[in-house]
Amino acid sequence: MMKKNVMLWVGAGQIGMAIARRMGYGMKIIVGDKKLENAVKTAEIMNQAGFDVVPLEMDLSSKESICSMLAEGQKYGPIKMLVNAAGVSPSQASIKTILQVDLYGTAVLLKEVGKVICEGGVGVTISSQSGFRMPALTTEEDELLACTPVDELLELDILQEEHIKDTLHAYQIAKRCNEKRVMAQAVEWGKRGARLNAIAPGIIVTPLALDEFKGVRGDFYKNMFKNCPAGRPGTADEIANIAELLMSDRGSFITGSTFLADGGATAAYYYGDLKN
Repeated sequence: MMKKNVMLWVGAGQIGMAIARRMGYGMKIIVGDKKLENAVKTAEIMNQAGFDVVPLEMDLSSKESICSMLAEGQKYGPIKMLVNAAGVSPSQASIKTILQVDLYGTAVLLKEVGKVICEGGVGVTISSQSGFRMPALTTEEDELLACTPVDELLELDILQEEHIKDTLHAYQIAKRCNEKRVMAQAVEWGKRGARLNAIAPGIIVTPLALDEFKGVRGDFYKNMFKNCPAGRPGTADEIANIAELLMSDRGSFITGSTFLADGGATAAYYYGDLKN
């Protein structure tokens, strides 16, 4: 079997697909999703467009599942790219599940891929504007989120349920943790000559977002994109535009960063029409 550079793509949704289509040509792409049928359907669409995609069942909340996906990818060649677009939203999951998937799972994935990413490799993880709307944490709390060993992360006092108000708060702190883990792991990836960044989208029209529009916070989200400077939600391809910069040679001086792409919603939340 001829070796190819490998892209690991976690979360077979619209944002991940937009990025994979932009960056994955000529590569072996392993797409993992908790629902195998989602990965299979996405792989079929991609393969019919000339890509080389293998679907896999993969649970981001499980270290064993993450390592299994890595091992599968390494069968085909060196791991060159990571696209992490998996996660659950506040209307879809409990506090415990959000912390297990979005916070712990992402931390494990970034660490494990960082052990094997090849020189010149790049990774992008999809975070959220939500992390920017939560009040600042202390320097000590930020460092704990960034550097605590992954197996001890969920034991942090700040992450215990008595300190988490609701699923939205859990989601916000998970995304803040993503931002801090990207900074810390970018240092480790750099030792292998690789780069790692995050993108924090605002409201992007995807099946997950449509679930949110119909959920208990639907009016909140509709008001958010109506009253943000852009006046609309975004598209997956607009997030892929940023990923293309970060994952290409044009982004070679960018690592450890989180790029906020929310149509100005965070700006309006602090200083505009969305201010409480």
